[in-house]
Amino acid sequence: MKKLFILLVGMAMLQTVSAQELKAVKYADGAQELNGLVTSNAGKNLPGVLILPAWMGIDDEAKTAALELEKQGYIAFVADIYGKGNIPTDFASAGKVAGQFKSDYALYQKRISLALAQLKKAGAQGSKIAVIGYCFGGTGALETARAGFDVTGVVSIHGGLSKAADRPNAPIKTKVLIENPAEDRGVTKEIYDQQVQELKDGKADWQIITYANCGHTFTNPTSKEYNEVMAKRAWNHTLGFLAEVLK
Repeated sequence: MKKLFILLVGMAMLQTVSAQELKAVKYADGAQELNGLVTSNAGKNLPGVLILPAWMGIDDEAKTAALELEKQGYIAFVADIYGKGNIPTDFASAGKVAGQFKSDYALYQKRISLALAQLKKAGAQGSKIAVIGYCFGGTGALETARAGFDVTGVVSIHGGLSKAADRPNAPIKTKVLIENPAEDRGVTKEIYDQQVQELKDGKADWQIITYANCGHTFTNPTSKEYNEVMAKRAWNHTLGFLAEVLK
């Protein structure tokens, strides 16, 4: 009986590990090959969350978020924005390629739309889709809102908040949550105020939460700026927002 019990426990553990594996998904933007990841509950007709990674491309933070969102009952898809052959190897190359997408925001929006299509293809309910993003991906979450894509909410997690001065403010139909670290040197008072004005002009349903004593990458456990207490709060705020807009 004891051996049987151990065997059953072992099988259960293997099933749990298997259920938490992310599956590779190949898709494309014309000739550019893209390689995303989807949770193992794909095809189950559930609410969906698109994850936009930070400037180094798909990383452990994005993967962990996907697995945690699967536990919450969401199909999660991690987007590949850069594509095969363009993944940065250091901060210098990451800054260069991310800067190109920030400048060519139409291309960034296109890559996001392609990833949203893959999320829907994976079984996510079309009327219940949200987007979250970290750092460069947080900028992408805001670009999702600016593009007017058919999503119910976006979460920008220590994302870049600035946009080109010649881009007019436009209506924003999706709900917006911005999780902003208080000590992010990339978000000046001027940039912060301009972001608030954009949300007001867009008549958006918006909220900005500022986290004390936090540098830019405060949610990433591998970063020197990681703040465990604030990272947990931010994640709980993200989950609460997603529950509101998706369930």
